[in-house]
Order: sequence, then C-alpha cells, then structure tokens
Amino acid sequence: MSKHFKLKRGLNIRLKGAAEAVLEDAPAPKSVAIKPTDFPGLTPKLSVKADAQVKVGDALFFDKYNPEILFTSPVSGTVKAVNRGERRKILEIVVEPNGTNEQAEFTKADPSSLSREEIRDQLLKSGLWPFFKQRPYGVLAKPTDVPTNIVISAFDSAPLAPDYDFLFSKEQSALQTGIDAISKLTDGKVYLGVAPNQSSGVFAALKKVETNTFDGPHPAGNAGVQISKVCPIGKGTVVWTINPQALVYIGRLFQTGKLDMSKTIALTGSEVKAPKYYKTVHGAKLDSLTKGKTTEATKERIISGNVLTGTKVDTDNYLGYFDQQLTVIPEGDDYEFMGWAAPGVDKYSASKAFFSKLFPKKEYVLNANMHGGERAFVLSGQYEKFLPMDILPVHLLKAILVNDIDKMEQLGIYEIVEEDLALCEYACTSKIKVQDILRQGINSMIKELG
Repeated sequence: MSKHFKLKRGLNIRLKGAAEAVLEDAPAPKSVAIKPTDFPGLTPKLSVKADAQVKVGDALFFDKYNPEILFTSPVSGTVKAVNRGERRKILEIVVEPNGTNEQAEFTKADPSSLSREEIRDQLLKSGLWPFFKQRPYGVLAKPTDVPTNIVISAFDSAPLAPDYDFLFSKEQSALQTGIDAISKLTDGKVYLGVAPNQSSGVFAALKKVETNTFDGPHPAGNAGVQISKVCPIGKGTVVWTINPQALVYIGRLFQTGKLDMSKTIALTGSEVKAPKYYKTVHGAKLDSLTKGKTTEATKERIISGNVLTGTKVDTDNYLGYFDQQLTVIPEGDDYEFMGWAAPGVDKYSASKAFFSKLFPKKEYVLNANMHGGERAFVLSGQYEKFLPMDILPVHLLKAILVNDIDKMEQLGIYEIVEEDLALCEYACTSKIKVQDILRQGINSMIKELG
C-alpha cells in the first residue's frame, strides 16, 4: 500500500544554475573511461591490456574477490590506456571509440519468462551488475545474496539535481522492463520513492513496485532516507539500491539483446552559460560536455555529481559511474573583502547567520571556499536538523574516531552512507570531514565483521 511521508528535517540549498528543460546532443567524446575508484572497497583485476580491441559489452576488469562481477566497455574501440596511481592502484581504463558501435552478444528476452539465475547471469555478463549497491555499507551487491528488498529513488533532491521525469520521459518501456528483471532478484518488494510532483510523471504508471511519496527538503531523495522509512536495516538485513538510469540500461539490454549505455546528463552551475541537458555516453570525457559552455570569468571548480557528494575533476577527467549531472561553480580562492564580517546579502547560510535569510526564494552563487579550517568537534545539536533519520550523527562519528565497533552498531552505522550525512558536513561549523570519517567507519565494520 502506498504511503506518504512528510519529512521536516533537511535543507534545500538554493543555487543558481539549474538546468533548463532543453535537450541537446553533446559532441561524441574522444575517449571514455571506467574508474574503479567509483566503487568503495573494490579491488580490480584487469581483463585487457593497452591497445586491445574491445566491443560494447566486453569486460575491461573484474572484482578480484567476486570475479563474476565484470565491468564492461560502454563503447567499441581501442583500450588507449590503463592509468595508475600510487602503488600501481588502477585509477581508470580508457577506451578510444572507433565509431562502429560493434556489440558483444547478449540474450534478448522477456524477463518475466526468465529465472532469477538467468537474469543474474545476464546482468553479470553484460557488466550492469555493479549498479546494484548493498545496504549496509553502500558497496557492490554480492551476486550470491538475495536481498530482503530493493529500493529505487525516482527523484534527486540534491542542489541543482536533474529532473528525472524529464531525463526519462521517453524511457518508460525500458524502465518497466528493468523493473520486471530486478523484481526477480528479491523475495521481497521493490520500493519506488517519488516526490509529490511526480503523481502523473513517467514513474507513476510503473508496475510491480510499491510506490511511496516523500515530501520534504533534501535529503528526501536519498535512498538511505527512504529505506529508513519503508524497510529499516538492522544487523543481518540486506537491502539493495539501484538508480533509474541503471534500470533503463537493464531494460534496453533485455529488449534488444544489446548493451546501450547512452545517457542524458544535466550540465548545471552558476559558471555554465546556458545550463541544460546533454545526451552523451556512459563515462564520457568531460571536455566533450564542458568545452565552450562555461563562462571562464573566474577560476572554476568542475564537479562530477552534485556539490555535496560529487568529485572534483578537470576537463581531462571522465564522468563518474553513477553521476547524472556535472556542476561548475567558482573555485573561491580569491580574496574576499571583509570576509565573514560582511552583512552577507548575497551569501547563503544554513544557520541563517546572514541577511540573505530575508530572501527565502533567492538563488545564490556559492563557491568552494571552506571559510576556515578544522576546529574542535563538539556537540552542538546542528547535525540533527539536517538528517531525517533516527540517528545521533555526532555520537556515531565519535564512535568511529575511536574505532568502537559495538557503539557504531548501536548508533546506526548500518543505515547510512556518505550521501546521507553530506548536509551535516556542509553545515558543520567545525569543518569536520564527515563523509570521510563515515567511510572510515564503514571500512572498519567490513574488516571486522565482513
């Protein structure tokens, strides 16, 4: 039965530069890349070497500890480079497209007529399995597990987030086929979380899901927040999450027997001349999306993803595996007259410390300046204002810092991942790296308990 959840805690950060509902084709990227660094805890092993020829759907690398999980090429062409970092850590596998779109062969079939094992094997072979994330911990789902439930968030509430109804307006058939497939992977329910304004959108007509409405500020669109309301996680419970873009990929795969990883992303931010949507390919090089489209009036910070959880990149880098937007904002490393002592008419503050609180609907140009360094980490009660979950975030983070496994369990580490505490980090007056600390705790839990 559908439920309506009214969430009061959270914050909508009003930034300038939302994408207009206009779709254009981006220039074909000169190269694409898959980055193992997008997957916490992954130990990649190469399936190809530099100069190898690959088709769409051919394996580039696999998970050392779960070798059946493949990561495949979204284009056909030549493996141009395997870029490594410290201690020869694999950072990215770069493929130069040849334009032929030659395909590896997969099975064209109605998922409703297939068994769980047949669907799982097709997703593993095609390289679409990595889109499943496991809760707890937010890591790759294990193919041998049967999740209690699967949760899909059909909207993104982060700053300047793309409109999913616009992104997937022509993909209803693929979305439904994707749901038909993943519903075979669980003995429980597939939960779909929507916003109040999506009652008549592309997601409203989907079947084989239990649709729930989440009304409130960010992080209402986070899968973790939705899980906490519809199917809370405890010790021994496994819930999977997957995003709508992955459902489209899965739907296309079963409908055509081909891997089609073309996607639409939102180019957003105050430093973009005309923020809008662009059609590109999974893992595209960023210069194909940003060249000539930013103001270049100030030093820019390009973020793959949103401003709260995205990754700082440059134009020689590549679109993140799970990212549906690019954000360009000022770097903010220039001198600011009077600094914090200015009245702040054009500044935005989560604590309402500036005069900008008098303009509740104004959009702001915010930069990446931290406005100070790390300070004492004290109990202030401010984190709880931004987390609509029954968790004491400061107590949990301090338990992580002293590596108290029992306390971490008791305080709810199974329920959250970095994105759920991103607003806490944004609003933190102590400048604590909340998301890094949380991942440190999750890694400790995995090491101790598996």
